Amino acid sequence: MKARLDGPYVRLGGDGVTLHEQSGYGRLEEGGVRLAPEEAAYLMHRGRIEIPGYGFDSLVALFAERPNFFRSFLVYRDIRERGYAVQTGPQDFRVFRRGQRPGTGHSQYLVRVLSERDLIDFSVLAREATSALAMRKQYVLAVVDDESELTYYEIKVPSLPPLETQVPGGAAEGVLVGRSAIMHVGPDVPGYLRTFGIRLDETRVVLSPLEILYLLEQELLLLLNRGTEVSVLGYRALAGEADQELAEKYRAYTYLRERGYIPRTGYKFGHHFRVYSGSKVHSEMLVHAVPQGAESPMSAVSRSVRMAHSVKKKMLFACEHLTELQFVEFARIKL
Repeated sequence: MKARLDGPYVRLGGDGVTLHEQSGYGRLEEGGVRLAPEEAAYLMHRGRIEIPGYGFDSLVALFAERPNFFRSFLVYRDIRERGYAVQTGPQDFRVFRRGQRPGTGHSQYLVRVLSERDLIDFSVLAREATSALAMRKQYVLAVVDDESELTYYEIKVPSLPPLETQVPGGAAEGVLVGRSAIMHVGPDVPGYLRTFGIRLDETRVVLSPLEILYLLEQELLLLLNRGTEVSVLGYRALAGEADQELAEKYRAYTYLRERGYIPRTGYKFGHHFRVYSGSKVHSEMLVHAVPQGAESPMSAVSRSVRMAHSVKKKMLFACEHLTELQFVEFARIKL
């Protein structure tokens, strides 16, 4: 089938309408069909179209003058060869349900194409994933590594529904030791407070800085330093001296605690928290808190997701989005 270059697009005459109607290629326009560069390169690679003066290599080289074209082409080709109809936009690609095509079906995935070295802005991901959810689509990242291999991640924005929580019922007393604290947990201490700390002996637990700060703010802990009560502000300043990530970690910790989840340190997994729902022996999520506007290389995110998958946990990043805390979940998928 003959085609011609026209600026950034390739155009087919009236015979291209059949290609569009049968397989979902291009967009209909007066007199024929307009192909996006990825579509034109794919069809030429498959021997379905011809453009005078160009072979596949020269056409791809021409289109590659546009930044990131070749990785987009690799993703387009992969998705097409998996049996899906694909159109460009509103992110990079819209992918239709198997057996459906533009004009007669509905798209299932909205796909954003990245390289392994691209920086991830979690607030942008949260916004785009939320928008996809509102359109009842699945939001997917297609990541192309330096050897042109592809990995797909579904991005979700889970709401973490509140769980049934125990009523605090009273406060406990603790003693400051460095930036930690020893809290006494005698028989009269409410059960809720027994979800905090690591046991030291039968009557004492050691509290972490985040636990101390939370209990102080909830007025559930009387913290003493050589007989003098330690205030919330005083302890926050003390803890902040040793932890530059305290603010974002504490916001995520508070959010989880207030909804009935039990966050514990996730240091052994390379993240801020491992999170328990209270109903299972093992933690179900790894959570890493990121400050507003923070970016992380996709390669680092990939390591996090693989770690979480290897220990059968969900991988969530907690970030600020529209003045509220939002969780962004990454999960590897196969289309």
